[in-house]
Amino acid sequence: MQDIYFQYYSRKDIQEAMLKVCEDREVVPRYGEGFGKRPDMLQYPGDILEMAKKGATSFHISEERWHDPLLLKAGMSKKDLDENRKGWDLILDIDTAHWDYAKWTAYFLIEAMKFHDVKNISLKFSGGKGWHIAVPFESFPQEMNGVKTHKLFPEGPRIITAYLQNMIHEMLANKILEKESIANICQRVGMKRADIFKEGKLDPFVFIEIDTVLISNRHLFRAPYSLHEKTGLVSLPIDKDKILTFDKREADPKIVKTEKCFLEKNVSNDGKNLIIQAMDWWGKKHAKQGPDVIPGQRMERRLPTDAVAENCFPHCMQKILVGNMDDGKKRAVFILVNFLRHMNWNDQDIEKRLFEWNNKNKNPLPPNYITTQLTWNKKQKENILPPNCNKSYYKDLRVACLENVCSRFKNPVNCALRMHAQAKELEKKKKPVSESEKTLKKTEDKAPK
Repeated sequence: MQDIYFQYYSRKDIQEAMLKVCEDREVVPRYGEGFGKRPDMLQYPGDILEMAKKGATSFHISEERWHDPLLLKAGMSKKDLDENRKGWDLILDIDTAHWDYAKWTAYFLIEAMKFHDVKNISLKFSGGKGWHIAVPFESFPQEMNGVKTHKLFPEGPRIITAYLQNMIHEMLANKILEKESIANICQRVGMKRADIFKEGKLDPFVFIEIDTVLISNRHLFRAPYSLHEKTGLVSLPIDKDKILTFDKREADPKIVKTEKCFLEKNVSNDGKNLIIQAMDWWGKKHAKQGPDVIPGQRMERRLPTDAVAENCFPHCMQKILVGNMDDGKKRAVFILVNFLRHMNWNDQDIEKRLFEWNNKNKNPLPPNYITTQLTWNKKQKENILPPNCNKSYYKDLRVACLENVCSRFKNPVNCALRMHAQAKELEKKKKPVSESEKTLKKTEDKAPK
């Protein structure tokens, strides 16, 4: 297999096509199951070949563009990140095990962008089971409401993603129902009708994720023309109008040609209408319903006065904390940090527990990745809930609670707080009664009614 990787990355056309999109980006090679050092970058075609000689199997790039990627480090403040960041690209990562659902989701997202007169849309097959849809930073205005657009990260792309998801919701649901029966849908996604219907309507985003974990500082996505370790296929850019006819066999590295570019920097300002409409929608939604973010939601919540013990955590959280994870570790970090903050754990205990968990996993995450996520989370003024129980995150990670538990609670936090309250009540009942309390009780019993 290593010979196959080396032969592929030895191709001059592949090197040049990959290098074209890597300018001003953090680039991290993957060596089988582990990533290379960070930060790193590519400057010359020969850099790719040298990494391939050392065993690089794939290459991953940042959605943010930097003045100097090599100045990046774990734990940087928002101010320092904003000063180094030149811009960001909108990257929509569609993730579902169902290939036809992924195709239709990508199709409707692209149509929604076209509706807003966005022309500079890039599309590529992820190499696995999903799609990456991208709009370059040059398509957006340099300033929004007096704020430099390069500083609107990750808020800007998150808001656009939420807006587009809301826009295509009904169209996607109708298309899925047009193609197959409700019984077949339930069988495919492993859920009951009650799980995937809300207010009598199909909610496709219960079992289809537009992965917003990617939209955070220094997150990476697979570079165009990079190979995918699990499938051996190429992360292949294709024409955005050919998505419904695309066949994965076209991504065979033996036949791939570098005819299509990804994220071309055409300064056209064609995304102005999209970001303005998204911001306006977000502002109205915020004013009416209270603020929220994707994939969870921001909300005021009364935390317990003491830290909630792990034995009060729902099954999903306890199972994540066991460790021994192969896939989904980054998603797990996102979930755990936000969950533990709602459990009134202090920053030191959260950090200690995450590193304990990470060490139990197969091929642990780099320590600086966890440090960076913790640092970013500490700076948030409001607590962000972990994804709701009906999201596919937990099923994808194979940690979902029993159905009779998930059906009772909207979010794992609610379940844990209920268990914590019940434990406190039980503790009170078991608490031994002091002599003074016994005397007071006897006096009250003898008192005239």
